[in-house]
Amino acid sequence: MPKTQVILTSNIVGLGAESDQVKVSAGYARNYLLPHGLAVSLTGANKRRLEVLRQRRAEREAHEFNTMAELAKGLSKLICLVTVKTGDDGKMFGTVTNGAIADQLKTQFDISLDKRKIHLDQPIKNLGEFEVELRLHPEVKGALKVRVESSTPLPPPEAKPEAKSEEGRHDRHDRYDRRARRTYRSDKPAEGAEGAQKSEGAAERKPRAPRAERPAKAEEPGKAE
Repeated sequence: MPKTQVILTSNIVGLGAESDQVKVSAGYARNYLLPHGLAVSLTGANKRRLEVLRQRRAEREAHEFNTMAELAKGLSKLICLVTVKTGDDGKMFGTVTNGAIADQLKTQFDISLDKRKIHLDQPIKNLGEFEVELRLHPEVKGALKVRVESSTPLPPPEAKPEAKSEEGRHDRHDRYDRRARRTYRSDKPAEGAEGAQKSEGAAERKPRAPRAERPAKAEEPGKAE
């Protein structure tokens, strides 16, 4: 296939930028680049336009740099929420891709961002909050916080029976200790002056003699018969 050289007048991704001299197929140049004003033929007259094209390129690149730098600052303050479906165990159905994040940026913040500028080493597979790298420009990188939440909230966790039995065991132990302390106080001998008086009174008290040992009463005169 015959080749021809052209001078690009616009930035074409994968091919070049303004003022670049590139070699392309003759059909591509004749049917697409030249009719759409994206390039001009490499001639002596067109070479004199190179300085103008270089100036236009410098202005465009400066504008893109400033725009992407401002965008990186704005995105660093945002949290992009992505809602996914999950099972009863909390596991996600599917993954979150850079395309899904780009869609949510458009929906939530009306920010149009090429998904290729959102860099993921691999799709997000878990719920939580993640920091995603942005490659907005060859000289501008940024970060975006992405929060992945479930559209079906998980049921509240059930109380563990072990915790209840442990609590009941502590209650029974406390009740046993209180009963033991009350029994100990009731069995303990009285202290202080009151206790001493009770002890002395018990010592002075003498046992009563049996009835058989008591002396008989003397009979009165005149009652002998």
